[in-house]
Amino acid sequence: MTMQLTDTVALASPEARAHAEAARRNLRTEPPAVRIAIISLAILFLSVFVVLPLVVVFAQAFSKGILAYLAALSEPEALAAIRLTLLVAAISVGLNLVFGLVAAWAIAKFEFRGKTFLITLIDLPFSVSPVISGLVFVLLFGAQGYFGSWLREHDIQILFAVPGIALATTFVTFPFVARALIPLMQEQGTQEEEAAISLGASGLQTFFRVTLPNIKWGVLYGVLLCNARAMGEFGAVSVVSGHIRGETNTMPLLVEILYNEYQFVAAFAIASLLAMLALITLIAKTVLERHLDEGHEPRDH
Repeated sequence: MTMQLTDTVALASPEARAHAEAARRNLRTEPPAVRIAIISLAILFLSVFVVLPLVVVFAQAFSKGILAYLAALSEPEALAAIRLTLLVAAISVGLNLVFGLVAAWAIAKFEFRGKTFLITLIDLPFSVSPVISGLVFVLLFGAQGYFGSWLREHDIQILFAVPGIALATTFVTFPFVARALIPLMQEQGTQEEEAAISLGASGLQTFFRVTLPNIKWGVLYGVLLCNARAMGEFGAVSVVSGHIRGETNTMPLLVEILYNEYQFVAAFAIASLLAMLALITLIAKTVLERHLDEGHEPRDH
């Protein structure tokens, strides 16, 4: 219907085109009362479900003053949770960055059998509960799991240690980098890479001098989302960590433990760090989306 209207307007006189454009704008313009109601409803929803919880978190974190807040964050258990969270996030983001680049390059630049199946596997963590993914690692590496006896014989600790937490977090977060890059690289096509190769560039030279500069903002966007998800992961980590205080508790796990022990200031102090991460992620995400939108603008030829 829209295409037919556009074609008709293109063939009509200037007066008819102006009248048709005005009619089309009128169709898309809601009455002022409806616009105000929709905007007010959106603002109310955001205020209740987004802004208010953040305000409560920070209010509770600073309810006993800045000194109590800093004291809660300087506790050895809190520092251990922060260090572990940063370590696990660094490991999972690094692994997912390599996987995301390789998977996106293969899917966007080549045609091969099983391509659709690979894309489905990449999306799998989006549809599987994190708790289930944690249980899968327990079945694989637990004492009664498939590899449990072999790991025990070789004195290798996967569960209730950093490797298990890193594996679970990597599984939950691995779609983010790949999913940020695949549509971007598909849109760019293969013309520039083919031109570089025809001029004598090797595969690595083509990647680092042509492909990577074109997708740098998409890479940062995927890394940003992956890091935020990794630092806030709770379900899968809760299953494989063992909740060993001072050793295998990440920041989200420590928040739950402190809250259940009625240490509200300490719990909300750790939660405020995660909330700050969310706010920083939101700001950085907006900036990166702007760069990505600018990169999608048609170039002048």
